[in-house]
Amino acid sequence: MSNVALIDQSTHFIPSEVPAKQLKIHFDSKYKISWCMMRGEPRPCFTPKLLSEFHSYIRLTKEEMLESKGEKYDYIVIGSDVDGVFNLGGDLNLFKNYIEKRDPDGLFNYAIKCIDILHENMNHLGCELTTIALVQGDALGGGFEAALASNLLIAEKGVKMGLPEVLFNLFPGMGAYSLLSRKVGTSLAEKIILSGQLYNSEELYEMGVVDILAEKGEGEMEVYKYTKAASRYSNSYSAIRKVRDICNKISYDELIDVAKIWVDAALRLSSKDLRMMQRLVNRQNVKKSV
Repeated sequence: MSNVALIDQSTHFIPSEVPAKQLKIHFDSKYKISWCMMRGEPRPCFTPKLLSEFHSYIRLTKEEMLESKGEKYDYIVIGSDVDGVFNLGGDLNLFKNYIEKRDPDGLFNYAIKCIDILHENMNHLGCELTTIALVQGDALGGGFEAALASNLLIAEKGVKMGLPEVLFNLFPGMGAYSLLSRKVGTSLAEKIILSGQLYNSEELYEMGVVDILAEKGEGEMEVYKYTKAASRYSNSYSAIRKVRDICNKISYDELIDVAKIWVDAALRLSSKDLRMMQRLVNRQNVKKSV
């Protein structure tokens, strides 16, 4: 991270019984921030391994919050340890295999694993903390959904975000519509989803999708600026988060119902659609973690 002077170098790793290979985690004790940086391999997307590590991370974080009576963490920051990429989304190669094998259970089980993490993130793990997405590289498909699910979305200028699923005749089925429609309304949400377009962070900030727009290389600094402001007006910030939870509530059942539609739609894809999906798999492969 660039702002090393601001960051307490004490570390908190996932215990050895749950080895983390695709998440890089450390704890800033001064500001009570858990920094969770993704490094999906062999591609920077939501591989089953990355999803499994996220589930373990959430479980252990909730246990620590319980043991500390809610005092351990004030913030969880989700970012990336891959240069130029936040996350490229769902594991398209896995999707393609499930579709070709006519395996709806495989698709649905993958969706549930994503939804479980997404729902925990948007509900700040059921704890008195705030989740922050720090987007310093491209966030596509499920990567964009993951960023949207955080309580606060900070993006650096020049990064690209979007939902390209329509390019292979599908739609983002793990939270995009629910999250975007709450944030910018159904009309703009559908426009973003159906365009398949990649938007830069400046455009998304103007739309109201990005909450804080940071200069290139200054994303971490904006995290600390926010935490300092939130500490100064802690009562107001905490109350607003609770109001948002009430007014913009997204139920788990809603996410599951949408995922069922996504599975049905995926199984209707043609061979032409799957060829386009393979092209996007190839693009994911080009951006392998290094």
